[in-house]
Amino acid sequence: MHFHDCFVQGCDASILIDGPSTEKTAGPNLNLRGYEVIDDAKTQLEAACPGVVSCADIVTLAARDAVVLTNGPSWQVPTGRRDGRVSLASDTANLPGFNDSIGTQKQKFSDKGLNTQDLVTLVGGHTIGTSACQFFRYRLYNFNTTGNDVDPSINAAFLPQLQALCLENNNETKRVSLDTYSPNKFDTSYFTNLKNGRGILESDQKLWSDASTRTFIKSFLSIRGLPGLKFKVKFGKSMVKMGNIGVKTGTEGEIRKVCSAIN
Repeated sequence: MHFHDCFVQGCDASILIDGPSTEKTAGPNLNLRGYEVIDDAKTQLEAACPGVVSCADIVTLAARDAVVLTNGPSWQVPTGRRDGRVSLASDTANLPGFNDSIGTQKQKFSDKGLNTQDLVTLVGGHTIGTSACQFFRYRLYNFNTTGNDVDPSINAAFLPQLQALCLENNNETKRVSLDTYSPNKFDTSYFTNLKNGRGILESDQKLWSDASTRTFIKSFLSIRGLPGLKFKVKFGKSMVKMGNIGVKTGTEGEIRKVCSAIN
């Protein structure tokens, strides 16, 4: 949610606003979950100190805490963001897509001030979370029109498992863990999966296929020092960097009373 928020209008909680044509209704955001967690935190904060803590800061802090609760790293979160007043579904086109090329992914991250290492690091957040079958089922049955109907980058031994989870003609909204090895633990197994052709999303698997991004994956999988330590350190730094995208402060925006609606 934090990622999807920051890439559109900046980190201003515009993803939380309800309405017929808001960011929340756009295709890339239809399967986001956890709004009730943010709402609950806001309700308690408003009761204790009304008009002080923004929804944007709550989303940012909740992202950090979710990582910590899944055995991931902690980091200091700069606060003071204000909430935006604009949320348009049409603005979500710049969100990275599930079948984007590496070049497109790099450009979308660069447009937000994030480099290639940030790209690999932040997408590594897929070590937790899920995807609906509709975003990758085409890789299993109808990948192209040249007679090869399966994405050749998928490990042949892994393919039957995915096909059993996502049948060809139904289960569109069924959810599958983006890290099928340790779905509830923040670790580097997501990157190991990419190395072994077990990436769920096409855009994820391409991170291993491309030499410029594979370099960073290899560095995260290095056994020097504590396993996964480099990834965890870099993840915290990249999250702070991302959390500074388009931040509204001072007289910009507002402190929403309810996260799902502007004041």
